[in-house]
Amino acid sequence: MNEHADWNEAPGHAPRSRPAQRAEAPIVPRGSIGGNALMAVVAIMTFLAALTTGAVVLVLGAASEWQSDVAREMTVQVRPLSGRDIEADVARAAAIARAAPGIAEVRPYTREESSRLLEPWLGSNLSLGDLPIPRVIVLRLDGRQRPDVEALRASLAREVPTASLDDHRGWVDRMRAMAGSAVAVGIAILVLVLAATVLTVTFATRGAMAANRPILEVLHFIGATDGYIAREFQRHFLALGLKGGAIGGGAGIVLFFIAGLIGDHLVGTAAGDEVASLFGSFSLGLVGYLGILAQIVLVAAVTAWTSREVVRRTLKAIA
Repeated sequence: MNEHADWNEAPGHAPRSRPAQRAEAPIVPRGSIGGNALMAVVAIMTFLAALTTGAVVLVLGAASEWQSDVAREMTVQVRPLSGRDIEADVARAAAIARAAPGIAEVRPYTREESSRLLEPWLGSNLSLGDLPIPRVIVLRLDGRQRPDVEALRASLAREVPTASLDDHRGWVDRMRAMAGSAVAVGIAILVLVLAATVLTVTFATRGAMAANRPILEVLHFIGATDGYIAREFQRHFLALGLKGGAIGGGAGIVLFFIAGLIGDHLVGTAAGDEVASLFGSFSLGLVGYLGILAQIVLVAAVTAWTSREVVRRTLKAIA
């Protein structure tokens, strides 16, 4: 028998079990009611931010498509005038447009086609035969060469006094203003969401510090630094922020993905055409989904940073 053997292993003695290593308990308990409530609030805030981001992306995409469609066309309107042959005026205006550089296609509308353009406002059961309905000529622009709009407008005014050229510049400016307004509103909502998140995390952190004040005093007594305590709170609230952000942002991604599938299913129907005319394909695309994922990370980072700053300043005030 080895004389250096531990006495606990000697014959007749039961071996003594070594004490199990205790796991370190976190300063802020996990799974508390306050933590779950904060995670729910963060999830709701992130979901609202995801909805805002998705809406802004859809509006920008639709506005870009509208601007592209409008910018590729110009319109010539020939008004009927007593004593003039409107058919001859339309033919003359179309010939001038075809001769202009930068015009790829010229399509004069017939009287019936021009009348149908008024049906959304006047209805389809009215007799428009006696009304002096202007004739429309659509000019499709050549993307390789920019047309001289002012020269074309002057030629039409000289050759066909009843014709007027509309380059849709006003509509493009309005669409740009609308898109800019949508972006500004979206940014304002995101700022409000982040501000509400900061306030919520601030109150939650102070509540957690008040509930764990005896533990904090013991940690100070045994020499724990303020940085160590702040990092523990930061780690706790970072986990809550990531969980809440993932729940809220994930719900937003799923919502827009389902909406995109529904939009694809409605392609070719009346409802689908209306939705497509307003929101395009109703798909966020890679940029939109990456934006929502970035918001999840941003909300978690703001949550962690806010808790750390609140703890650091509170401990400094206590000291």
